[in-house]
Amino acid sequence: MATANLGSSKTRFGASAGLYTLIVIAALCMINWLANRYNKPIDTTSNKRYTLSDETKKIVAGLKGDVTITYFDSPQGFDTAKPLLDRYRNLSSKIHVQYIDYKKQLTLARSYGLRFPGSAFVEAGPKREEAKALTEEGITGAFLKVLKGSRKVCFVTGSHERQLDESGATGLSRLKDLLARDNYTVDSISLLSQSEVPKDCAVTVVAGPRNDYEPASAGALKSYVEAGGRALILLDPPLHVGKLETSDNPALAQVISSWGVTPAKDLVLDPSPVGQMIGVGPEVPLITDFESHPIVKDLKGGAVGLPYAESLDMKNGDNTTVEKILGSADRTFSTTNLTSNQISMDDPKNKKGPFVLGVAGTYKSSDPAKSGRFVVIGSASFLENGYIGLESNRDLAVNAINWLSSDEDLISIRPKEAEDRRMNMRQSQLNVFQWTVLVGIPLIIIAMGIAIYVKRR
Repeated sequence: MATANLGSSKTRFGASAGLYTLIVIAALCMINWLANRYNKPIDTTSNKRYTLSDETKKIVAGLKGDVTITYFDSPQGFDTAKPLLDRYRNLSSKIHVQYIDYKKQLTLARSYGLRFPGSAFVEAGPKREEAKALTEEGITGAFLKVLKGSRKVCFVTGSHERQLDESGATGLSRLKDLLARDNYTVDSISLLSQSEVPKDCAVTVVAGPRNDYEPASAGALKSYVEAGGRALILLDPPLHVGKLETSDNPALAQVISSWGVTPAKDLVLDPSPVGQMIGVGPEVPLITDFESHPIVKDLKGGAVGLPYAESLDMKNGDNTTVEKILGSADRTFSTTNLTSNQISMDDPKNKKGPFVLGVAGTYKSSDPAKSGRFVVIGSASFLENGYIGLESNRDLAVNAINWLSSDEDLISIRPKEAEDRRMNMRQSQLNVFQWTVLVGIPLIIIAMGIAIYVKRR
């Protein structure tokens, strides 16, 4: 009887084990089938580095026809491109991706103008553009070229404005690269040598002139906007400290005042210790509360730093509508003492915040179909190479130009750059780490093993 019971138990155990094995295998097969059919990766990185940006999603959501991404490489290189290109394909059924072995289809590769393997081309209808790099910036930039065409942004020079090609801390070379990625061509113009803003300028930028504008130059800018043009005007407070000399620029101030924006000729300071945590001082007011205007509504949850900012007074006019887009916090204060580098927070002449630091406006021109647009920000330093990487500064700069050029669908947060997540340790900390991990823990494990062995013996 005991033998029969033992055999029966073994039979039941074997049957149960076999059933469980079949269930596990079936579950694994089902998971594998679902994973292949529904490719939905999960990005667990802290800054969502492997998730396509809102800008890319907006562009894809607005597609009216099919778009094909063609990637040329050897078969061994296809796996390098698949993770990124699959993210695009998963966004919309209108996006198609094809991988071409350039060696086997050499004629096709030459017809595309392939210069080197590992290149991607974006096609929409008869238009085709090569991506500058196998990155989101490169692929999305190619999308913009085939869908939008190119627009020209003109930077005014001649009165010591920031320079496009300068790669130093005060230059605008990083902004130039950002605009190129959004398919803008950039150029410099001088209103001293011509009487009007060129008609092919989709947006004209005045990047913090240090010297006065001639009345004719200011008049050319005024006529440009009031005839339906678009202008981004960045101001510096009229500081006179050491070698830093910035003019009041009365001619330019008169133009923007006629649109309802008056510079206060002050310097806004932010005494909050939050700035020190990200490496800036009180001369960089931090803005974390944003209005609902298209330029800044997608910046909510982030921050903008405006170095050496001047406050603005605003009001609507007969032909203009002005809206605040940036304002400082209650904790800020402003001073009109612009000749000394020593500012007292207790000076009774100081004004208490909040202050308006940026506005966007429209001008009702004689042609109802061509309304002028302008954005005035009381800081030109925020888009310098040294500050444009601070928090959301680059998004503010490019968003403003997108809105001015009527490319509202491009306004969003740009693709995120890789974070520097290195651990900085002092030598003493490194020594403790080495002795603990490389010596201490292994010795403890060895000692425990010896103790268990001895006990069993």
